[in-house]
Amino acid sequence: MSVRILALVGSLRSGSHNRQLAEAAARHAPEGTTVELYEGLGDIPFYNEDIDTDSAPASAVRLREAAGRADALLLFTPEYNGTMPAVLKNGIDWLSRPFGGNAVSGKPTAVVGTAFGQYGGAWAQEEARKAAGIAGGSVLGDLQLTIPNSMVRFAETHPADDTEVTDQLVEIIHRISGHVTQAAPQAA
Repeated sequence: MSVRILALVGSLRSGSHNRQLAEAAARHAPEGTTVELYEGLGDIPFYNEDIDTDSAPASAVRLREAAGRADALLLFTPEYNGTMPAVLKNGIDWLSRPFGGNAVSGKPTAVVGTAFGQYGGAWAQEEARKAAGIAGGSVLGDLQLTIPNSMVRFAETHPADDTEVTDQLVEIIHRISGHVTQAAPQAA
């Protein structure tokens, strides 16, 4: 069984270490698993139930369709003022609808990331796990990767070239895939 994991990156910055971390996950994904980086999270308007109608914004529809095609989600988040960035929270909000039948309902979801601080974005990851779980995702809370001091650690090395980081990412992707394949017979 081939497993498709949709990666949502909570940083829009072109040199984002979290984007680089997602690129590393895509590059080092084990055989039989694809990690697809979602492009366009910043193009989606802030969630507003008044515009979430039969003609929802095309950017939100694209996100929902991408999540619908995926078997699992992998969220990459920096930490902004002790929490996740608004763009990631907004993506989760759009994915949480329609209530009870959304594109992430029951899908294995993991949250990882890197941040400048000494805790590697742990608070942001906790908030993202909470929001993704309330949105209906099956949050894999035991899969955690917090990488502190990103500005120093990745100043001269791309995360894809950091063996310790890639080993941890590959392990997380393996475990996400295991949750997907374990759930597949039950869904059939």
